[in-house]
Amino acid sequence: MFRRKLSALEYHNSGVFDCKDEVGFRNLIVWLEDQKIRHYKIEERGNLRNVQNNEWPVHFEKYLADVNCPFKAQERQENLDWLLGLAVRLEYADNVDKYKNCTADNVKNDATKGTDPLINLDVNNPDFKAGVMALANLLQIQRHDDYLMMLKAIRILVQERLSPEAIANANRAKEGFTVSLEKHLLGFDTGDATLNEAARVLRLLHIEELRDLQTRINEAIVAVQSIIADPKTDHRLGKVGR
Repeated sequence: MFRRKLSALEYHNSGVFDCKDEVGFRNLIVWLEDQKIRHYKIEERGNLRNVQNNEWPVHFEKYLADVNCPFKAQERQENLDWLLGLAVRLEYADNVDKYKNCTADNVKNDATKGTDPLINLDVNNPDFKAGVMALANLLQIQRHDDYLMMLKAIRILVQERLSPEAIANANRAKEGFTVSLEKHLLGFDTGDATLNEAARVLRLLHIEELRDLQTRINEAIVAVQSIIADPKTDHRLGKVGR
């Protein structure tokens, strides 16, 4: 029921999106806020972007209230449809000149031609292949027999990690905070108070490393999902086409 709006917004997973998929739903909400709605400032989106957090539903409910969504968080289909409608309206407002002269015939012709700028590239051109290979080596992207597929992977990486917003967010220094070690149970006793305190510090540092690793894993999953969402790709066979 969301395919038309998702397609209009050029969401990469519009054809197979399932509202009941919790991970897919949360990633879509983050994408809508990051790419289309942009109600929050970049530095205010951290809680929403942390899709693995058990408190994510609480932050999502606050987000719905902040954008004045009339539906409750439990009404998933209703609030998602409302957010998609909001995103479409904002997309139109940002590109009035582009859409004001659109007709049914124009839309049909555009759909026939395809809206992906990569579709008109000459993938057999030696210069094209050399350029894609140079970019892949520079960005440390795994090589693939299909150069167009490699270029799509490069585009996804640039959008996700090298856009101005992504760079600004990555370069933002983490604010420190005070931690009371007494409140964190160690689970065992070394018999030495100093060693116990050091063990607590090491455990907290390890937890922080695990959280950072989970964030990187989530980013990798989103990037892979974006690549294999191409209907021409049969990832089960590990090759393009039939």
